Amino acid sequence: MKQSISVFGLGYVGCVSAACFASEGHTVVGVDVSQSKVDMINAGTATIVEQGIAELVGTVHASGRLSATTSVADAVRDTSISLICVGTPSRANGGLDLSFVDRVCAQIGEALRQKRERHTIVIRSTVLPGSTEDVAGAAVTRASGLQPQADFGLAMNPEFLREGTSIKDFYDPPFTVIGTEDARTADEVAALYANIGAPVHKVSTRVAEMLKYACNCYHGLKVGFANEIGVVCKALDVDSHEVMRLFCEDTKLNISPAYLRPGFAFGGSCLPKDLRAVTYRARQLDIDTPVLNATLEGNALQIGRAYDMVMAAGNRRVGVLGLAFKEGTDDLRESPMVALIERLIGKGIQVTIYDREVSSARLIGANKEYIEREIPHIWTLMRDSVAVVLDSSETVVIGNASNEFRSVESQLRDGQIVIDLVRAFGARRSNGTTYEGICW
Repeated sequence: MKQSISVFGLGYVGCVSAACFASEGHTVVGVDVSQSKVDMINAGTATIVEQGIAELVGTVHASGRLSATTSVADAVRDTSISLICVGTPSRANGGLDLSFVDRVCAQIGEALRQKRERHTIVIRSTVLPGSTEDVAGAAVTRASGLQPQADFGLAMNPEFLREGTSIKDFYDPPFTVIGTEDARTADEVAALYANIGAPVHKVSTRVAEMLKYACNCYHGLKVGFANEIGVVCKALDVDSHEVMRLFCEDTKLNISPAYLRPGFAFGGSCLPKDLRAVTYRARQLDIDTPVLNATLEGNALQIGRAYDMVMAAGNRRVGVLGLAFKEGTDDLRESPMVALIERLIGKGIQVTIYDREVSSARLIGANKEYIEREIPHIWTLMRDSVAVVLDSSETVVIGNASNEFRSVESQLRDGQIVIDLVRAFGARRSNGTTYEGICW
């Protein structure tokens, strides 16, 4: 079903969105405070420079499906959905300036006082979690007296358009994400993308808001990572592009979902050691590697967060389920759980531990040598079953994702606190009393 859409803000995102939705057969009205931008659209001229956009704007304008105005009231009256594509620039302190979002939503709210039909407002601008409801929705409500969901639709629909390839990205996205608390609104926005061959994910508003930031932060991280590897490679007379070409061929671990689930710190015999080796060599070469350094620092901070959570629970008897750095192994070398336990013991906490894979009788080789050298006292803390640990504990820490720990929830006593470092209980989230997830 073709719809009538008003697009607020005729900059990069707004111009591309307006032209592409008009190309899909929808009737689109662009809205901007700049008379010159409005005049350009009404002359069939794009407001930005982008491959293919001039031709697209000219075509959809000639078809009568794209026009523009400076009148918010006219645009809201004549359309059923408003897409907010105004800027959200940085303030001097790094925070977002949401004044444009607030202003345009207030203007839409004023216009809604004169409209009987239900109207839907969709945020396309990049805003932090909470902004769609607390800034955009609140501004509409203040100006109109209407309530989101009950009286008007409110959603977040982040854009993933890269400058230079935005039209291609519009028609070939990895997915379409619609964040809202209202199923009717989600379906209405999804209908705009009926001809786009990509998965549609209907999620909570805050998930949609945060997703855009997660993506962009990761993209920046990838650039920084590749550049640091490149600088180290150059100093060591290594072909950095050949290294990264082969790196990207690994789609099982490197370019994949592997390791991208929030949880506890990394450990084991490889990652900490190899990161230290590269950063040490970089220092010898007088090369700064802040991204790689921060990876180690961030890992240590995650152990500290877990420690603070356990201590905040206020209990002196703590049971630990899972000692190895991940399930299915007996490797304790640089296990973050060992580091956590050492800190707890140092504070006089009574710790008991269960890990099916870890036993003094079975450990051999380097792992056994590490235990005997670094943490020989760990054996006095080990217990033979989950039940024994639960019986002796007020706080239970789940340290790895072994399947047998996923059924622990039904075995807990009233008042027993769980600190979950691996999301063992599925989608359950922190409640501030009996269950705390380290990242959820």
